[in-house]
Amino acid sequence: MVEAEKIIIKPIISEKSYAQIDHDRYTFQVHLDAHKTMIAQAVAQLFNVTVVGVSTANMRPKPKRRGVSRGRTSAWKKAVVQLAPGDKIEFFEGR
Repeated sequence: MVEAEKIIIKPIISEKSYAQIDHDRYTFQVHLDAHKTMIAQAVAQLFNVTVVGVSTANMRPKPKRRGVSRGRTSAWKKAVVQLAPGDKIEFFEGR
C-alpha cells in the first residue's frame, strides 16, 4: 500500500472548491496513478473522517507562452471527496 501522503499531493484552493465545502465536498490534487479507493482510504487516514464518495477528473495540460518560448503545463489529477454529514477537515475551515 502506498503512503497516504504520496497519494494526496495538495488541496485545491479556489472559489469553486470553497463553495463546495458547505456541502461537505473537499477538492485535492492527487497522484496520477491513484484510484478512487486509494484516495478515499488516504483522506480517511490523514484527516480521521468518513468518506462517502470520490469523484476524479484528469486535468489535461494547457499550452502556455511566455514571449517567444512555448510550453505546456503539467497534466494532473483532481479528486472531489464527499464526506459524511457532520465531518469536517479543519485545514479548510480557516477561511
